[in-house]
Amino acid sequence: MTEKNFVLKGDLCWSDESRSIQTISDGYLVCIDGKSAGVFPSLPECYAGLRLVDYSPYLIIPGLVDLHIHAPQFAFRGLGMDLQLLDWLERRAFPEEGKYANLEYTRKAYGLFVEHIRRGPSTRLVIYATVHSEATLLLMEMLEKSGLVTMVGKINMDRNSPDYLREESAALSLAATEKWLKGCNFKNTFPILTPRFIPSCSDELMRGLAGIQKKFGLPVQSHLSENQQEVEWVGKLCPQSAGYGAAYRDYDLFGGSVPTIMAHCVWSDKEEIALMAERQVFLAHCPQSNTNLSSGIAPVRRFLDAGVPAGLGSDIAGGVHDSIFRTMADTVQVSKLRQTLLKTAEKPIKLEEAFYLGTAGGGSFFGKCGSFTAGNDFDVLVMDDRNLAAPFELSIQDRLDRVVYLSDERNIRAKYVKGNILF
Repeated sequence: MTEKNFVLKGDLCWSDESRSIQTISDGYLVCIDGKSAGVFPSLPECYAGLRLVDYSPYLIIPGLVDLHIHAPQFAFRGLGMDLQLLDWLERRAFPEEGKYANLEYTRKAYGLFVEHIRRGPSTRLVIYATVHSEATLLLMEMLEKSGLVTMVGKINMDRNSPDYLREESAALSLAATEKWLKGCNFKNTFPILTPRFIPSCSDELMRGLAGIQKKFGLPVQSHLSENQQEVEWVGKLCPQSAGYGAAYRDYDLFGGSVPTIMAHCVWSDKEEIALMAERQVFLAHCPQSNTNLSSGIAPVRRFLDAGVPAGLGSDIAGGVHDSIFRTMADTVQVSKLRQTLLKTAEKPIKLEEAFYLGTAGGGSFFGKCGSFTAGNDFDVLVMDDRNLAAPFELSIQDRLDRVVYLSDERNIRAKYVKGNILF
């Protein structure tokens, strides 16, 4: 049985609901039954008998959270980056996803994906699979063995997609979804309903998915307002709705009693942002993908100021790098560009806020995780940043900045999920 009560010692750095950075030098982080019991500058007497793991002088931070990643696209990351969104889908994403009808190929491709993310900085991920039920269950089985905590969606799409991926009808798509759900019997790998986006899902399918959501009480993920051409397309497909987000709401798949993540939201207007705030729909901000596919720069400051819950997504393979450290850095960079190019009064995103989004912000979609606050799940990264040394003294927050901008999986010394050590 895995030990769940112990203490880590090192330089602690985390964020809480205030989006500020908290630090303790040479401090103690206590794990009790797989949850944080808090952080302490000196170890309380009541914990003195617990096993102590001394990681001094390493940096100890919460595990990172990826709210938007496409597992089948991992195989072709870094390819086709000269294309824009809809062309990229037709020429790169859809052909690759079609291969997952073959379980032999699926096992090989998903094996590479799961091992890669297991070694990376993310401890929790929200993942898109494909339309193939068996392949999606195989992915979930692999993820369950990895020790990570994930949500995985079998994609639904019955229109405006290639013949080899398009499900034959809404009825068959819904039946396949219910059959898939009956096979989802995992401890740390959970199903999430995944209509790819409104252009690829008929009215009948969207209404049917809303029925499945109510029957099983599932969360939902999809794409929203990523590309101007896409937004215009949805306006023609759903003329009765007041906008793209409103169309999801009209299908009963947009927050409120339905936990929902919407990726991108680059072209969300003030009405859509207000609707997301009202219904507490999560934004999954994917800055690298939005840059690579020329979608634009999401107005993240507007979302945060409006009270929209938010986190970060790597969006492999629209994004090339799966590390949420890189996504944090990109979040800061593109927000500065947005202010400069559009000459807006919106303040750029600070590193402290980007770190919050990639930990506690995104983690809140899973419940209490992404921070060291007492009661949170014990998801932890231990970072050996000695190779990022400087000829002058660095504060803990300085070191965090350098880890965000300069580190990769080679700097990870240890990784814990719910108190279990992965390596």
